[in-house]
Parts: sequence; structure tokens; C-alpha cells
Amino acid sequence: PMQKILVAAFSNGDQQGVLDVILPIQQHEFGIPITEADQPDLTNIPGFYHSGTGGFWVARSNDEVVGTVGLKDIGLRQAALRKMFVAAPFRGREFGVAGKLLDALLAHARAKGVAEIFLGTTEKFLAAHRFYEKKGFVELRKAELPEAFPIMAVDSKFYVLKVS
Repeated sequence: PMQKILVAAFSNGDQQGVLDVILPIQQHEFGIPITEADQPDLTNIPGFYHSGTGGFWVARSNDEVVGTVGLKDIGLRQAALRKMFVAAPFRGREFGVAGKLLDALLAHARAKGVAEIFLGTTEKFLAAHRFYEKKGFVELRKAELPEAFPIMAVDSKFYVLKVS
């Protein structure tokens, strides 16, 4: 049966589910030696993301967190897209989890008057590159990023989306 995917704003009850989605993808799928302790934003999602125009959303299937995305306000009507992760069994067009998460984030960004959304990713995330490009994100050089953009050590490829 088709799983219904629901996207909602993060609530404190989602904390463990968020970690259960993100950490295995980072550590096992992509072999990045990163822990929960290395990512203070993940231990205080409301404090990190819910200021200014920011926000954080989770996708759920049967009450289980299966995807995440965050928007970090970096000032000047600009924001950074962070922590876009979808659990492996829920990837792909049939579920549309990434698209639903991005739609929720963009609706929020438009409502809050965000003009540009920037993101950084690694060279390895080829499916992510295709997804972002299909959604209208345009690649840019690291030197073109706003000064306030929080570059992660693993980021080597950068994108911007002009929000209409």
C-alpha cells in the first residue's frame, strides 16, 4: 500500500527520530566520521533553526520520521538550507519525500520574505545535485557565497535559489 507522507514543523518529540534519520546516512552511507556531538544544531533544533525566517521540518510515514530539512536565517533576507536527509527506503519519486520537504520549506521562506536560499553539499551526493538543479537551484562558486553562510567542512559544491 502507498505510504502517506506528511510534512510538519519540528516538535520536541521528533528529536530522536531526526537523529535516527540523519546520523546513519552521514556515518554509514557516506562514511563521514561525524557524530551528534559534532552537530550542535541537531541537539538544539529550535534554538538553532527557529529564529528569524528559519524553521525545521520533518516528513513522517506512519508517525515515523523519514526525512528532515532545516532553514537557517543568515540575515539580509538570505537563508541556508541545511540537513536535507531522506531515509533510504523513502527516497525516490514514488514517495516524493524530498520534494514535499522542499515545498514546505519554500512556502515558509516565501511567507517570511526570504529572497535567496543557499546550500552546500558534497561532491558525493549526486542524486542531491540532480534534485536541487531540477528544483531551480543554480550552482555557484564558494567565493560567491554570502559572508554569513555557514560552510560545513564537508561542503564542496554550492547552490543558490532565488525565491519568488
